[in-house]
Amino acid sequence: MCVAIPMRVVEKEGDMGVVELGGVRRRVSLQLLDDVEVGDYVIVHAGFAIEKLDEETARETLELFESLGVID
Repeated sequence: MCVAIPMRVVEKEGDMGVVELGGVRRRVSLQLLDDVEVGDYVIVHAGFAIEKLDEETARETLELFESLGVID
């Protein structure tokens, strides 16, 4: 089983980006999504952003994960 957590895009250069959650940054491919910009939230799996989320949905999901102890 795999758990995908929303992460915020903090840098973008072409089809690549850097996402962040809790100070942890990862370089990911943005090739699978259209119109991703810095500040957007995305779901990341295996190094690829696979879905774009609105901020409210991302925050609700992160709060749920925090309450379950999945993330700090």
